Amino acid sequence: MQKIENIILDYGNVIFMIDFIKSQDAFTQLGISNAREIFAHHGQITLFDDFDKGNITPDEFRDGIRTLTNNTGLTDSEIDNAWNALLVGVPAGKHELLLELQTKFRTFLLSNNNAIHYTYCMQHIKDKYGVTDNTIFFEKTYYSHFMGMRKPEAEIFSVVLGENRLDPSKTLFVDDSPQHLETASLLGINTALCSKENPLEKIIKDWNLL
Repeated sequence: MQKIENIILDYGNVIFMIDFIKSQDAFTQLGISNAREIFAHHGQITLFDDFDKGNITPDEFRDGIRTLTNNTGLTDSEIDNAWNALLVGVPAGKHELLLELQTKFRTFLLSNNNAIHYTYCMQHIKDKYGVTDNTIFFEKTYYSHFMGMRKPEAEIFSVVLGENRLDPSKTLFVDDSPQHLETASLLGINTALCSKENPLEKIIKDWNLL
């Protein structure tokens, strides 16, 4: 097994647990009949991609949801609550694990995120764990909506590798989306698929990282 010096971690379902079905069901309740087709783990329509990339504002995103529901009367709160429904939270012990990894490796966060989810997530970890954001757990954090690009685009991986002078062959990328891992692999990065059956803790053990 390749010697690992650097670790790049996804956020959703690697550190911060999420459940796509919860938002799909919430959007269905708002009137989007094909919610599972337009927003899912494996892919999504341009509205969500553009929001992930920071190409549109929260207000423009909400108007997009109103268009999809054909309901201009939906309030911002109703839309935000449906959008945030998928955000479950950070399980106990995850942050301690990140701090432990930080003592042995250069660690980075690479997340497809957006302004509404980001605000919710940071408020969650502040309320529950007393930390303002993820910067204490990583050498550097990367969020798609601040970068103007998102996974699985190769460019976002190249930015992380280039800015930090990381050797792909000595870097491990952990993500819960196979399509993201595929791009990383093409760039020579070692990859591990995170899932309920194969959580971060098990990946760390299998790779003999700690």
